[in-house]
Amino acid sequence: MRAVITGGAGFLGSHLCDYFIDKGWEVLCLDNLVTGSEANIAHLLSNPRFRFTRHDVTHYIAVPGTVDAVLHFASPASPPDYLKIPIQTMKVGSLGTHNALGLALAKKARFLMASTSECYGDPDVSPQPESYWGHVNPVGPRGVYDEAKRFSEALTMAYHRYHGVDTRIVRIFNTYGPRMRLNDGRALPNFLYQALVGEPITVYGEGKQTRSFCFVSDLIEGIYRLFESNEHDPVNIGNPQEITILEFAERVRTLVGTKVPINFHPLPQDDPKQRCPDITKARLLLRWEPKVNLEEGLRVTYDYFREKVKR
Repeated sequence: MRAVITGGAGFLGSHLCDYFIDKGWEVLCLDNLVTGSEANIAHLLSNPRFRFTRHDVTHYIAVPGTVDAVLHFASPASPPDYLKIPIQTMKVGSLGTHNALGLALAKKARFLMASTSECYGDPDVSPQPESYWGHVNPVGPRGVYDEAKRFSEALTMAYHRYHGVDTRIVRIFNTYGPRMRLNDGRALPNFLYQALVGEPITVYGEGKQTRSFCFVSDLIEGIYRLFESNEHDPVNIGNPQEITILEFAERVRTLVGTKVPINFHPLPQDDPKQRCPDITKARLLLRWEPKVNLEEGLRVTYDYFREKVKR
């Protein structure tokens, strides 16, 4: 069995490559390395069942031979990235999704699209079930990512309904773990990096906004179970344990053993006040729920970041 994974050199994509290789698949990783890194897949390059091709999926994707699965994970995922490259973000969520779906259609392959909890915007409902249509500002600065993913979902369902492509959609909530980029703009890498180098920890607003953090191994397991299922509608995968950003910053400060101050900055426009998945569907349909608690996951991630900072 052979899988094509777009964005496969990114944080989540590289872990997905590992998982599929471990399951006995051949994997073709496509990535233009705008936010991904060859370091994330360096350990796979000598594996005969793995191949990496540097490619921008907003251009036509040509893959000779058999393809049994296409997993579309190509996209910037942190606010600083998609605010810095907004047009590329929209293109990978539109043209990139179209090209990935076209490959799946041509090869009669199963297709899985990485969507996001950002489809729910700044929600009026919490926790967020898949049936909630969201509260998104389409013309705000975050709209380039939110609407690109919402468009991707609509296009995926159109290919499923019109062309009969065997599709899956996973709505990914905040995820953390090794291979995140240092100081990439998301809460966990920012907090850990700042604490490790002795800088003040940056918290936006009063830190009362909540997030729910899922360790990467749990997320990848959930994604694979969804891939193996027969569910075509979106499914939330994430950790339903909510924590305020301020409490999270305090946890990181305690873990690192530092007394660096916490600096408060204005809340960015359209920053969600709450983010918590309703995973009832995943529990019932996939028999999945997260296993790694925050303390354990933070320790593993801290060890990774500490080694990266030393270099």
